[in-house]
Amino acid sequence: MRKIVIAAAAAAASLVFNIAHAAPPLPEVKPEQEGFSQQGLARFDDFFAREIAAKRVPGAVVAIARDGKLVHYKAYGQLDPAKGTPMPIDAVFALASMTKPMAAVAGLTLMEQGRLPLQAKLADYYPAFADMKVGVPQGDGSLKMEPQAQPIFIHDLYRHTSGLMYGGRPDSSSALARLYPDGTAPAVEGDTAAFIDRITKLPLVHQPGTAFEYGFSIDVLGAVVEKVSEQRLGEYLAANVWGPLGMKDATFHPTDAQRPRLARPFPNDPLTGKPQSIKLLDTPTKFDCGGACSFATVGDYVRFGQMLLNGGELDGKRILGPKTVHHMTSNHLGPEIKNTVANVEPHRGGFGFGLAVAVRTSEGLSSVPGNPGEFTWNGAYGTQFFCDPKERLVVVVGTAAPGELRKYYRENVQDIVYGAMVK
Repeated sequence: MRKIVIAAAAAAASLVFNIAHAAPPLPEVKPEQEGFSQQGLARFDDFFAREIAAKRVPGAVVAIARDGKLVHYKAYGQLDPAKGTPMPIDAVFALASMTKPMAAVAGLTLMEQGRLPLQAKLADYYPAFADMKVGVPQGDGSLKMEPQAQPIFIHDLYRHTSGLMYGGRPDSSSALARLYPDGTAPAVEGDTAAFIDRITKLPLVHQPGTAFEYGFSIDVLGAVVEKVSEQRLGEYLAANVWGPLGMKDATFHPTDAQRPRLARPFPNDPLTGKPQSIKLLDTPTKFDCGGACSFATVGDYVRFGQMLLNGGELDGKRILGPKTVHHMTSNHLGPEIKNTVANVEPHRGGFGFGLAVAVRTSEGLSSVPGNPGEFTWNGAYGTQFFCDPKERLVVVVGTAAPGELRKYYRENVQDIVYGAMVK
């Protein structure tokens, strides 16, 4: 018994050490100073203690900031369940689709320079997109190929109205899905040119500009950023977003020094018992896919979120103009566009979609508390972020939970955050 207590104390000491010796990404204050209940925030400790004890998630890092100040910044559980490594506060997470908002910001910096307008035709950068046909499923299972009624615009890439999709998504009933690769397969298999060649040989699943269809749109946007900037996407982000914001661990290619801090999932999905993995933890990518392939710490991403909440600036470093950020975080799905955002994220009833972020457009409807104007997106490997401008709030969570349980954590995290706010 004494050995167990000593081991637990050592693990706790390790966690405290990591919190104490990693410089916080934003100034830290007592929760009460920013309208949070300490008792309410302690529910996070209880929640993750239960989940970790039940072996449903290996661990987590949670950052909550209000008015640019951290009211909660903690690591829980284990970084690597196979090794029993305690979760450090500076754990590096595979971000999956939380890469998308960063790639979008890269594109918007070029827009501000007059180099990448939203109404530019995608085919002006990669001509093969002009020849893509729209696949219309027929009653006998065949596909009728129709020409594009209008071109794919850069605007369509940001808001997922290009007609491109991901293969094998459970939220899509389209027979076309089996023709498309999964989200990271092209980046593992070939370079940017090979990706463009592969994707342009496929049929579009909708006429451009008519339906929100989650897919490779932001990967293509990243390729456009590379064409315009004449740099790899990661190089452009490092010079224009990550470096200025002090996002020290943000990368598409973890270094040998970073690899020991990569958060790893359980080998089997706790819900199904089936094997699970995060392929990119051990498989390098051949191009910097803007849709799914980056890594960062929770501390890095809370600085990115705070920059957006501040209207494009943090600590004197301006990334975007405030009007550009406002445009990014406004709803871009007009009534003429089919909105299926809540099919991808089941908590997103009452949400539209802006430029690479979901945007809450109404009170109620969603299963999680919040305010109109909230903008958010999550990652398939278990990361999440949301910003609530009305409450001056940024929340970022990292877990390595690639199964369906990740959606359970997203919902509960948001419930606990708002439940802990007392003014």
